Amino acid sequence: MSAAGTTPPPSDLPLWEQRVRATRVSLPDWADDAPERCLYVSNPTGTFELYAWDRSSDEHRQVTDRPNGTSDGALSPDGSQVWWFADTDGDEFGTWRRQPFGGGPDVDATPGVPAAYPAGLEIGRTVSVVGCSTDEGSAVHVVGPDGTRVLYASEHDADVAGLSRSETLVALEHSEHGDSRHRALRVLRLSGEVAWERWDGPGLGLSSAGFSPVEGDDRLLAMHERSGRMLPFVVDPATGTEVHPDVSALEGDLDADWWFDGSALLVRAESRGRSSLHRVTLEGEVTALPTPVGTIGAATSRPDGSVEFSWSSAASPPVVRSTAGTVVLAAPGATAPGSVPVSDAFVEGPGGTVHALVAIPTVGAGPWPTVFLAHGGPTWNDSDAFASDRAAYVDLGCAVVQVNFRGSTGYGSAWRDALTGRPGLTELEDIAAVRTWAVESGLADPARIALTGGSWGGYLALLGLGTQPELWAAGVAAVPVADYLAAYEDEMEPLRAFDRSLFGGSPDEVPEVYERSSPLTYVAAVRAPVLVLAGANDPRCPIRQIDNWIDAAQLLGKDVEVYRFDAGHGSLVVDERVHQLGAELEFVARRLGLQPLT
Repeated sequence: MSAAGTTPPPSDLPLWEQRVRATRVSLPDWADDAPERCLYVSNPTGTFELYAWDRSSDEHRQVTDRPNGTSDGALSPDGSQVWWFADTDGDEFGTWRRQPFGGGPDVDATPGVPAAYPAGLEIGRTVSVVGCSTDEGSAVHVVGPDGTRVLYASEHDADVAGLSRSETLVALEHSEHGDSRHRALRVLRLSGEVAWERWDGPGLGLSSAGFSPVEGDDRLLAMHERSGRMLPFVVDPATGTEVHPDVSALEGDLDADWWFDGSALLVRAESRGRSSLHRVTLEGEVTALPTPVGTIGAATSRPDGSVEFSWSSAASPPVVRSTAGTVVLAAPGATAPGSVPVSDAFVEGPGGTVHALVAIPTVGAGPWPTVFLAHGGPTWNDSDAFASDRAAYVDLGCAVVQVNFRGSTGYGSAWRDALTGRPGLTELEDIAAVRTWAVESGLADPARIALTGGSWGGYLALLGLGTQPELWAAGVAAVPVADYLAAYEDEMEPLRAFDRSLFGGSPDEVPEVYERSSPLTYVAAVRAPVLVLAGANDPRCPIRQIDNWIDAAQLLGKDVEVYRFDAGHGSLVVDERVHQLGAELEFVARRLGLQPLT
């Protein structure tokens, strides 16, 4: 695989741009019955696309080639076909296509299935199961030699989450009880009959990690949170028998996958911004796997007994490694320059101890101009992982603080759900508490602190500028929620379902909750200059509601700069990512009185 599209040479570019332009590779997915055939995402051409890799010959082939990139793909079990999702310019609405692993024309992979937002895909040897989401709700289609039929349909949010090896059972995560954030599980036979189902009650979610990979074994691996955090269990849908391995020795939130032969589980534990891997037998024998300190993005158990995983730390750029001690897949071209490590801060906030990650410049001493960089989600977290934006702000001469506020994952269910009924304002209380610590500790210059973020983080930036105007000297809001009432009207249906669960109802049912948590409500109070970045085709934070906030702010004479781009909720085009981060850096440097990066 050649690293095309990397001119001028990366070494001639500033460090921040080298990091953004560096070629990256995702953890390769592999075909169940042909493990030498793999699929991954990479960007050597300057756009993130899908690549097929035949490990037996070490041949790499670019599968997709679209102006705005492609990131969603999967392999058929025999490795003969590559499936990929075709949307329009990042709008996330479209259909599945496929082409031969070795190359050839694309064809419709799911004839008879209408265009929709994707809601899960399971490719079998004889049938495939396709989840779809539209404004009318969710539907699950079975595509096979006899045509296409609807297996399940509901007005509620639901996703396909597993197809048994026997191709007789389908696992669904659904929210028929009205709460898409805490789902129930149902296993359907292909006839449509219910084979097994479970709902743990209000505020307790379930998720599927898939059926056993072993022929003749229809057990389902799932996750529950009845103990206050996500834990794995295995259920036999035929008998309802559940096995709960003892994982009490592992800290933090867990996720799990099957070991390649079904003999055990591959468990990733996430705690205090770091992650680790473990082999866990169903009898509860826990074996730690050799991984460096940092963050594991994804992992897979291979038929040779090794585990391959994507890894990075704040100081070290991402790499795909193996527990055998080797680099599995190296990105072509120059490696991204490293950055500084992060340290931990634990601050008492109004809802308990708040964990934050702190990065500081290598020269000089505090108090520094400081960037509070809020993560998206909100069900996400900041971790000891490589991040080009954090590294760039440090190069600019700023300290960077990333707060795992209430709503973040990795700290248990109660912490994740603490913002229910009061989103935005809850997280900002935690951010304000950490800001107070940053100033009092001598880390941050109180007159030069910016609040920035993307997606949910961009929403928090706009909301914070309006509800805490005295705290912030500047703000950057990338693809934010800006007018929550208009956002609800225009966003994709799965996010409406999420919002109803988060806010306690729709805007018609609880209008005061939406108004209280909407940045537009507080636009008149904004004092600081703000840069807003918006995607024209964004189905998650649609452009109209952002324009509503911008129009209101400009009418009031607020200092607002706007960067628009022709893509969706972000971009898969490297040049566009460079332009966006460059705009943010120039804005923050100018507004905080810093020398711009060159």
